[in-house]
Parts: sequence; C-alpha cells; structure tokens
Amino acid sequence: MDFAFPAGETVVVTGAGSGIGRATALLAAAAGLRVAAWDVQDRAVAATVDEIVAGGGAAVALTVDVADPAAVRAALAASGPARYLVNNAGPASSTDLDFDRALALTVGSVRTVTDAWLAGRTGAGAAVVNVASVAGNLVGTDSAWYCAGKAAIAGYTRHLATRLAPAVRANAVAPGLIDTPRTAGFTATDLGRDLVARNPMGRPGRPEEVAHAVLFLLAPLAGYLNGVLLPVDGGWTVTQ
Repeated sequence: MDFAFPAGETVVVTGAGSGIGRATALLAAAAGLRVAAWDVQDRAVAATVDEIVAGGGAAVALTVDVADPAAVRAALAASGPARYLVNNAGPASSTDLDFDRALALTVGSVRTVTDAWLAGRTGAGAAVVNVASVAGNLVGTDSAWYCAGKAAIAGYTRHLATRLAPAVRANAVAPGLIDTPRTAGFTATDLGRDLVARNPMGRPGRPEEVAHAVLFLLAPLAGYLNGVLLPVDGGWTVTQ
C-alpha cells in the first residue's frame, strides 16, 4: 500500500515484538519505511525484524525498556534519525500493578520516549501516533490504572498536537477488542463473548486493522489531521 512516505525515512515502533506493534512494524516496512523495532522482549523483536528483512525491508531490532530514560536515549541513538514515532509499548490491562507505578509505565513511558525523540528532531514533516484505547476514553473497564493511563495518553496527544504543529503532528488511535496474544482466550470467556456479540462487526479486530489506521495517521496523506483520537473498534462504542 502506498502511503506516500518520503523515501529513506525511519519510524520507531515501540512494543514491536507482538500484536499491534508487530503489525505496525511489518506494514511500515511494506510501505517503504526503515523500521527501528523496539521491544523489551529480545527474541520477539528479533523475529519481527527477521520477517521484515526476509521480505526485502529494512529494519533494526533493539531491546529497550521504554520506562528507562537512559535506555531510550541509547536506543534512539542506535535507531538513527527518525521522522516518525509510534508509541505502542505498555503493560497489559490484566497486569496487577500499583496505580502510580502503572501510570508511570503507561503514560510516563510515552512521554519519556517522545521527549527524547523530540530532542533529536530537526526539520518539518514529522509525526507521532500514540496507542491509547477505547478504555478510559470512551468506556470504563475494571482496571482503574488502565483506564486512567489510556485517557492520559489521549490527553498528552492533544497537548502535543497544540504545541508542536506544524513541524510535528500528533494523533492517537483507540483500539477496542483486538485479537492479539494479550487477549488470547479472552473471547472464550462470558465477558469476551458478550463484547463480540455487541459489536456491529461481530468479531474482534485484527492487529493489521489497527496498523493501517496508525500508518495513515503517520503519513503525509493525513497532513491536516492533528490531535485526533481515532477509535478502531468496529463500531462497538457507538452501540453502548
């Protein structure tokens, strides 16, 4: 698919070892971008990059804890100049975390990566897409920290959009229930079946469907989209 990205540009994708991050990295490479794939799981991110390279794309795998500022700075230096950034990494909603610690890992890490990326930015035409969620932004869930963290990511995105444009555009996607390793088995539960049944599309989303939205928001084709929170949920939230 031709998203009209300038030739030779790099995108940093965090959490690229699986799920939405992996799908985004693969699609970005297919669109002609060089991918700096980051993940805390070294084998997973290496597998993503191996697949990109096997398909003729350009990519580098970096094992990075996005909550560690020193590690983030080192990874950005190893990634090379990157015009584009996708902040996807973060803890799973099912993880049992202290509320304050969870917010630091969820939205704090997004700010850490973005600040470091911005410090190395020069020129115009850059874009960042943050992965939020319908949780906290459009619906409530059982996890207090997940709702709060994802809502904070959307708010932080709006802050960036108003302060950085036109040199940098900032947008966010809000996935609903997506079929990823993190949700494996959930759709077989009573709650999971109920959520799918109430979705107009009648199924969970696929990581590739979120990735297409992410790449569009990054692309020059979306040059007048700034500060958007785009739900990718099959219309589930409008039925609630």
